[in-house]
Amino acid sequence: MLTRLRISNFALLEEIEIDFSTGLSLFTGETGAGKSILIDAICRVLGARASQDDVRAGSQRAILEAIFDISSLHPSANDLLQKWNIPCDVDGSDLIL
Repeated sequence: MLTRLRISNFALLEEIEIDFSTGLSLFTGETGAGKSILIDAICRVLGARASQDDVRAGSQRAILEAIFDISSLHPSANDLLQKWNIPCDVDGSDLIL
């Protein structure tokens, strides 16, 4: 489950951090409020193709960081993460991408 999203210099966003750890989270707002930018950022973190156009004007690079709670995954999933050298936190409950 996605628990936190941090975005720096992506599209029109300079800096934003969203905590999804408790309760129900919804993206709502008027047209042009930036909902699709958040979805695009999540897609990039999960492997969608990124381009230089994603970087905020005037910035050298964008930083997208997503933290997932993986404590409820099957133990074989943790084995795969280790096999592929994908780091998790010390207790193995958070995956940071």
